[in-house]
Amino acid sequence: AQFHGQVVAVKKLSSPSKQKLLEFNTEVHTLSSYKHENLVRLYGGYSGKDLHLLIYEYMEHKSLAEALFETQYPLKLDWKARCDICLGIAKGLKYLHEESRLKIVHRDIKAQNILLGGTEGHLKAKICDFGLAMLCEEGNENMVSRVAGT
Repeated sequence: AQFHGQVVAVKKLSSPSKQKLLEFNTEVHTLSSYKHENLVRLYGGYSGKDLHLLIYEYMEHKSLAEALFETQYPLKLDWKARCDICLGIAKGLKYLHEESRLKIVHRDIKAQNILLGGTEGHLKAKICDFGLAMLCEEGNENMVSRVAGT
């Protein structure tokens, strides 16, 4: 799909409950304001009567899980690339935990939730899928609220 002339990925959600709709709107409002080179960018969302969509930055390559475990995957991940991927993930988590206005605990970091962009030799790892994420207000790390269950 295209959004404002840019190729994007669109995630269609199943019909959520009223609570899930509130969480969906919170996720769109909150996460679309987060911009970091190691987070998949959420451009926005659409919520209609029977249609709920999230519009994300398009990543050229598959997930880290596919890159590591699929024998048919065309990218070769040498040790430098693997270290760069780990560093990118760490930078993204540092931003979420320490540098963002509202602190976010992802709660589901795994190879399937790391997408790869860029070109071979210059891969960029980005964290995605904030469906289980939790928000922590600044100065009140004990107060946690669920972002969304996408």
